[in-house]
Amino acid sequence: MNWDQAAGNWKYWTGRIKEKWGKLSDDELTEVAGHREKMTGLLQSKYGYAKEQIENDLDSFAATIKHQL
Repeated sequence: MNWDQAAGNWKYWTGRIKEKWGKLSDDELTEVAGHREKMTGLLQSKYGYAKEQIENDLDSFAATIKHQL
């Protein structure tokens, strides 16, 4: 599973994303709609994380999802 495939499974991903990053709203996740760049920006604005940290977190998250599907 990678971010290119996320849009096709976005409904599943949003539930998992909300478990990990609970500050994100349904409306914000609808706006992201599987786009990694938008997700990165959203996490930066909500959590104040550095871009490198977010990139690493998203990679780890995607790997976890891959094993669950």
